[in-house]
Amino acid sequence: MSKDIELHIGGSFADAAKRVADAWHRAEAGETVSEDHLTFVGWDAFSRTMTAKRLELLRHLHRHPQTSISALAKSLRRDYRRVHEDVEILSEAGLIERDGNGLRTGYDEIRTVIAL
Repeated sequence: MSKDIELHIGGSFADAAKRVADAWHRAEAGETVSEDHLTFVGWDAFSRTMTAKRLELLRHLHRHPQTSISALAKSLRRDYRRVHEDVEILSEAGLIERDGNGLRTGYDEIRTVIAL
């Protein structure tokens, strides 16, 4: 079973609250609810987090989990400092899982919803 995350860019607090309430009501009705959402306040916040290089890193890490940031940097043939910075930012956003076994992405698909 694949695990997906939905990124929301923009929108209001009411939109986020509606997603939570909807999931809550489905769970109360007995439905198994397992969904992940990540909300960015706007396009600027999203674009500071998700760059082309970071998307490339996520795709690579999805296919090839790594034991360390150093191993990831070597695998990507990128500078360690830049990869470390990217991993920190993507980890804080919840897009990279880090534990004693190393680094990996927790998702098979990222869907994006952009509020107009």
